[in-house]
This record gives sequence, structure tokens and C-alpha cells, in this order.
Amino acid sequence: MIKKIIVVLTLLISIVGFAQKNNTSAYSFFGIGDKNSSSTVEQLSMGGIGTSLSDVYHLNFSNPATYASLRFTVYSLGLENKNTWVKDSNDKQSAAATYLSYLAMGIPLGQKGGLAFGLLPNTTVGYSLLANQYDTSGEVIEASAYSGDGGTNKVFLGFGYNLFKGFDIGLQGSYVFGKIENSIINQQKDVALATKYETISNVDGFSLNAGFQYKTKLNEKINLNVGANFDFENETEADGNEYLYSVSLISFESPRDTILNRESKGFLKAPLKTTLGVGLGSDNKWFVGADYSFQEALNVQGGVFNNYSKIKYDVYNKIALGGFYIPKYNSITSYWERVTYRVGVKFEKTGLMVDASGNGNDFTAIDDFGISFGVGLPVGQQLSNLNLGFEFGKRGKSTNGLVQENYVNFRLSLSLNDKWFKKLEIF
Repeated sequence: MIKKIIVVLTLLISIVGFAQKNNTSAYSFFGIGDKNSSSTVEQLSMGGIGTSLSDVYHLNFSNPATYASLRFTVYSLGLENKNTWVKDSNDKQSAAATYLSYLAMGIPLGQKGGLAFGLLPNTTVGYSLLANQYDTSGEVIEASAYSGDGGTNKVFLGFGYNLFKGFDIGLQGSYVFGKIENSIINQQKDVALATKYETISNVDGFSLNAGFQYKTKLNEKINLNVGANFDFENETEADGNEYLYSVSLISFESPRDTILNRESKGFLKAPLKTTLGVGLGSDNKWFVGADYSFQEALNVQGGVFNNYSKIKYDVYNKIALGGFYIPKYNSITSYWERVTYRVGVKFEKTGLMVDASGNGNDFTAIDDFGISFGVGLPVGQQLSNLNLGFEFGKRGKSTNGLVQENYVNFRLSLSLNDKWFKKLEIF
């Protein structure tokens, strides 16, 4: 197990040593970027459920109470490949990105507790947009190029504990940090120099969430699982600088006269987010469940959030349905009977409202719909497994000056399981 961890840590250092370009969405333009799902590949292959699902072999980021179920040391690494096809009323484009989606470890603490810690992307920024203005003859009289890069990461430490038979509680703390760069270059017809507005922001903040799970038997074969997770109100700060200067595009955007150079501060305040889950299942055989999440509107002010008069935030909610099936987890005659088969669907109202017209009264909600499936492939003679997941979905719409994103995501994770602490046996 130690050798495996050394190999994976080496891989992590190699990957993190390079800046990850892990977003290609126009919607990452807003706020501190596109919010990443804090779920494992296994969960995302089931629509993102997990609040009521506990597992001794896999980590579950949706509810820290699940760490109480750990019976093996679990090391988990996830990778994701995003493929997006974007269209508006005039054009179509495509983009792709591959990145490390999480790195985490879970450790059992006796028979009643467990802890987990790790690193995963929190939000991502990655866009390049061009907007032109035309005169009556159709000639371009003004062009604006928007670009952004960066995002935030999250490190977390969580603990779960079994209070009494069937009832677990958990608490998890996270630290968010990162850097975001946004710029707008504006060039007008017959003007020698363009102007460039740029913001460079350092983002950080703390968050805390708690959860519980309860599991009981309905009969000898079927279990009832219920759970809840609460992301408490938290605030993320963005401190940085704003710059405005003239540039010559011929000489590779070299700055000329500086018009503005000042510090900027802002914050994003996220209210309480509640996720409720319920499911039915049979141990090591099958599970079907549903999660429902809801949250009041985000509050953003100042700094990197200052220039977005075309957006506002509304109530967030999400419904996820999914499950898994294992034909025979301990089969010795058929490998495919030991494979875990997963499927799920999600319906998400992101809370983001965009007014592409700019008149302030024509906001359109940006919704997300996705269908997912995947498999968990046993590795070797141990309890480790390789998980593959696929997701097909659509976000936004191509009307009212907006863009519609059709996406296909491929995900891969490796879950290594082992006993770290064994009693000494003398023969």
C-alpha cells in the first residue's frame, strides 16, 4: 500500500506542478468561476447522490458522517475529461479539458470513527469570448475580447463517528484558496491603441459542514438509509488589483499609458445549503436513492464581482436520482459478476441568472440537466477498484443572446483499499 501511495503522490506532484486548464465554459466568466461538484466519480456516475449512502470501500464527499463507516484505509484519485459543444444563435464551437479532479485519503479510527482529508478543485475559470459591434452597413466598428483563467482549490479535513447502532454524525472543515485573472481588451475602429481592463484577485475563505446518517433494516434483505448534510453560511474574500491601460496589439499588447491602478476588495457570501437524502438497498448488492439540495441566493459585492451588472443570483436547488447494482460481489467464477454497475440523472437550477440584453429586466435562468452511468472494476485480488464514469448533459440555452453548452464528461478514479493497522499474529 505504501508503494502505491508513493507512486500516486509522485503523479500528483507532477500534475500539480503544471497549471491546470480545467474549464472551457463561458459561464465561468461570472464570480469566482464555475462551481465544481464535490463528489467522487462513483457518486457522479449515479447522478451525484450520496447523502444517505455509506460505503466501507469508497470515500463519499457528500456527507462527513459517511467517514464513520470506513473499515479500510482508502486512497482515492480522480481524473476528469470535459468535452463541450457550445452554440448561440449565430455560431458553434467546441472545447475540451482534462484535469485532476480530486486526491483524498480516508482512515478508519477503530470500529466507531473515521477521518478523511484531501484536495479538490472548488471553482474554475477558463473562457475566451469575442463581442463585436457593427454599423448599419455591417462593418465592425468595435471589438471586445474577454478572457479569464484560474480558479480556487479546496483542502478539507473531516471526521465521522457512530453515536449508536445505525446512527452516524460527521463534521468537516475546508479552506478555499486560489487566484483569478480576468481581462477585457477593447479596440475601436480607426483608433491606434486599444484599452485593456484587467483584474488579478487572490481568493480565500473557510467553510464548515456537518451531517448525519441513519440506517435501519426494513426486513432481512432491504435497508432504509436517510441522511442530511448542512453547509453552513460562509464568506469567501477576493483581494487584488484593478488595472486599466492603453495597449498596442501590434506589439503583443505591451502596456502604454496606465489609466488606473488600484486595490480592490470583494466578497461572496453563501447562505446555508441543505441536502437531504433517502435510499433503499441491500448490502453489497444494490442501492437506489435520491438527493435534494436547496440554498438561498448568493450575495456578491465588490472586487472581482463589481462588473457583472448583467447577472444576478436566485435560489439554488438540485434533484439527483441514481443507484448501483452488483450481480454477485464475491463470485469466484465470473469477473463481470463482481463489477459494480451505476446509473443516475440530475436536474439542477444553478441559481445563476443572466441578462444578455443588458437592459436589466430580461434575466434568464441557467439550468443544468445530465444523465450518467459507469462501472466499478475490481483490481487484483484485493478490494481496490478502478471506476469509469460517463455523463451527457446540457446547460443553458441559445436564446435571448445566451449560449447553450452540450457536454460529454469522461471520469476515471482509482480507489485503493488496505488494512494499515493489523494485530500481530504469532504462529
